[in-house]
This record gives sequence, C-alpha cells and structure tokens, in this order.
Amino acid sequence: MQIALTGTPGTGKTTVAGLLPYQVIDINALVKAGMNFGKDPERGCLEADMGALAEHLAKLDCDDTIILEGHFSHHFADWSIVLRLAPFVLKSRLEARGYSAQKIRENLEAEALDVILVEAVELCAQVDEINTTGKRSQEVAEQVARIIQGKLRLSPGQVDWMNDFFG
Repeated sequence: MQIALTGTPGTGKTTVAGLLPYQVIDINALVKAGMNFGKDPERGCLEADMGALAEHLAKLDCDDTIILEGHFSHHFADWSIVLRLAPFVLKSRLEARGYSAQKIRENLEAEALDVILVEAVELCAQVDEINTTGKRSQEVAEQVARIIQGKLRLSPGQVDWMNDFFG
C-alpha cells in the first residue's frame, strides 16, 4: 500500500517521514535524479515528469506500506495524510531555508487556501489532515503511525487559517 505524506513545503514531511517505521520514497529526490523535463524558466524549479513518476511508483512492491513523501505525492496514492502548519510559523521556516520572497508568498497562499488539501481530497479515496503547529516531530510521526494502523482518523476540514488573516 502506498500512502502519500504531503503538504506545503516546510510543514514537516521529510522530518516526520524519517521517524516512521516504513519504507519512504522521496518524490523530490526522484525528480532531481532525472524524472523531470528540466528547469521551469519562470519558477526556477525542476518540472516533474508526472508520467515517469507514476510509472516508476506503479512498479514498486505494494505488499508493504510505503510512504510517498513530497508536496505532490498525493498525485500517486489513494490515501493521503496532509500535514498543515500555521502560516506565521511556515513563513519563518521558509525564510530560514532561504526561499525568495515570491516563493514564500506562493507557499503561504497555498497553505492558507488549502491548495494541497483540496487536491488530495479530489484525487484520493481517503485523506487525513494533521495540524503540526506547536507539535514536536515525534508527536506528529506518532499520529501518522496511528492513522496508518487504523487507530486514529483525522478527517479533512479541521484546519482553517482564515481566522489568522481575518479573525
């Protein structure tokens, strides 16, 4: 079974995935390793070859639980766990990574407008949503593990950042 661990860049996907007792496939690493069409001149990032990624992931042994980690991993799984983070915290993380002002704004808007959550709901049969704000990575990893084990269900729609902007 392949489960997407997805969310806006900076929400904790990579850190949490590293704490899980499952095989993890880093989607971004596959893109960097060649599953791309080259650099998008407007955005300055690699343009993922979604077809090549889908073909590669379809060949993986699905008898075991595999975590697909990345901000667009939900395009390749029937089940997604979406990590969310308050925009004011996300902003500081992205600044610390050296993201440009434009890239920070783009990601903050995506988080505030639930872009990845909405995509996951449209593409996946099951979606769980975790607000990672103020939580230790280990605590989030434990929640993810409990979701996968069927001991916890965190339905989408629990997180709403609009009060942060208009409340």
